[in-house]
This record gives sequence, C-alpha cells and structure tokens, in this order.
Amino acid sequence: MAREAVYQQTDPESATEALMPKEPDNSLRPRRMDEMVGQRDVIERLKIAIDAAQGRGEPLGHILFDGPPGLGKTTFATVIPAEMRTTVEMANGAGLKAPKDLLPYLTNLSEGAVLFIDEIHRIPKAVEEYLYTAMEDFRIDIILGEGVSARTLNYELRPFTLIGATTRAGMLSAPLRDRFQIREHLGWYNHAELCEIVRRNSVKLKVPIDDGSASVIASRSRSTPRLANNRLLWLRDYSQSKAKGKVDAQIATAALDMIGIDELGLDKQDRGYLDTLMRVFLGGPAGLEAIAHTMNVSSDTLEDEVEPFLLRSELIVRTRRGRMATQKAFEHMKVTPPKVTP
Repeated sequence: MAREAVYQQTDPESATEALMPKEPDNSLRPRRMDEMVGQRDVIERLKIAIDAAQGRGEPLGHILFDGPPGLGKTTFATVIPAEMRTTVEMANGAGLKAPKDLLPYLTNLSEGAVLFIDEIHRIPKAVEEYLYTAMEDFRIDIILGEGVSARTLNYELRPFTLIGATTRAGMLSAPLRDRFQIREHLGWYNHAELCEIVRRNSVKLKVPIDDGSASVIASRSRSTPRLANNRLLWLRDYSQSKAKGKVDAQIATAALDMIGIDELGLDKQDRGYLDTLMRVFLGGPAGLEAIAHTMNVSSDTLEDEVEPFLLRSELIVRTRRGRMATQKAFEHMKVTPPKVTP
C-alpha cells in the first residue's frame, strides 16, 4: 500500500513560494540550520558532511542523534532535509512492530530522501535486523507466499539517509549503532543560548519580551529549549489574561511562580521530593522505595522524571545506602541541615 511522504520540506527561496501569500510563522521550530541556536559544534560538522555529500552527488550518510528530550533531535531531522532540498518521512520506533510496518516507508522513499525514526531504540529486534541491508546495501528481501511455495523477492531501494533519534543510546545494539556513519550527542544549552531562543520565538508569537523577561524564562528552563518554549507560551497566556499583554521581568516571575516553577527550574514534585527527603528522612540516606511510598508516587516516576535533574543540579547524591540531600539543596529549600552526631 502506497504511503505519501508525511513531511516535505520545500525550498523557501524557490520562485513558487515567493509568489504565495505569506502566512504568520507560528511554528517555533527552526526551518533552516542557520536559524538554529546552540549546538554549534554539531551544526558545523553536519554542514561539512552535507556540503561534501552534495558535492559528490550522493545521499548524506546515516545519522544518529542521542541526548535527553527537548534538545533538538527532531529539529535537526527536519532542517537537514531542508538543507539537502529533499523530502523526509517520519516514523516512531514504537509503531514499527514488524518488518511489514517498515516496508511502506522504505519503498516510497525518493532518491536522496530522509527517513527519520524517532525513539529508534524501541524498534524490535526483527525490525532492527531488517534495517541492516537497507542501510548498507539499499535493498530489502520481501517474502511472497507461505510454506513451500514461498519465494523471496530482492527489492532495490533508492539511496536514502536514515536519521535515528534516541534518548537511550545504550539500548541500541552494537550492529545497528555501528551502521550510522555520523553520531552526534546533543548537550545542554547555556543561559545565553536559551535567552536568544526565547527572544526569537517571542517575535514569532508576537509577545513583547525584553531581556529581563527572557532571562527569567531561561533561568527556569533546565537548560532545555523545549521547556523554554513551554514557559514562553504560558507567559503569553498569563500576560494576555492578567497584564493586558504587558510583559516584564516581574510579570514573567509571577507567571512562572503561579505554575510552581522556581528560580532553579524545580517544579512542585521536585520540591516535594526534597521536602520529603529533608523533613521525613532528615536529609538521608533514604531508599528510593521509601521516598516513593512516603510521597505516594511511583518509584519509576521519581527515578525517571524527578531525580535526573536533581542529580544534575547537585541537589541530591546517590550512595550505596540511599539518596542524600546536599548542602545546596538545604540552602535552596531554606531548611537547616540536621546536626551530625559524632
């Protein structure tokens, strides 16, 4: 069954688009690589690879992006086809249950097109092995019929580029990981980069953001552009409803305080974790299950959603005996550390 391209990039400099009426750009995702902020080392390496591939008239090598959520993996997967002036089809690893689910994507790719698989670590082993020959030799084997009457059809694919994105690169098997010629790890964004992202997107949203407001949002966004955009969207709603569209640092602070985001970017659940660890367990050490039962929250939720940022912010540490709050955490929560008895 034929499947049309899910997403198609067009050349913004083409004459056809120039004749079309311009619509408001409400998408916060950059459309070209030059519009991206941060990840400069990754961008420079990709520009070299794209330039070399275009010079040879060949598809770009397969690319694997890994890193925490919200840092731009999907954005790269959309701007790269724009730079290559080709199309992209998007799939999710969780939706590819069997090789037959992958067939429509592979057989409908045009030459030089991009296939983007998000959360690629979630594809089953059978689908992963089916990708091997597609990535290396641009061919797949299709079995027709069943039993003794079955026959194998060798199908030649048009040369394409596979872009994989994962938040858990360690879950990828070595054979699949090694078939990506380009591997890039996306790191956290600094304060200045987040401020620039907020300022640029405020123009798209027609929100009058000053430097003070941008700084407030950036400092409470956990070094993550996606969270900065979410904070900006909430600030737009808050200012429209409570401040007649006016935005300044004081209004930005009030807006984020209202949804429980403090100056370090901690939310209510993060502070609840620290409060439980300090008040009930006197700062620790305490086991994860004990903290989870005390908070009436799943231990998986705490381990996957709460603890990573607290660890990165040096607010807690993991020891063999359990979790412990740091001096920085006590200072942030304005709690006096318990006295240590000799």
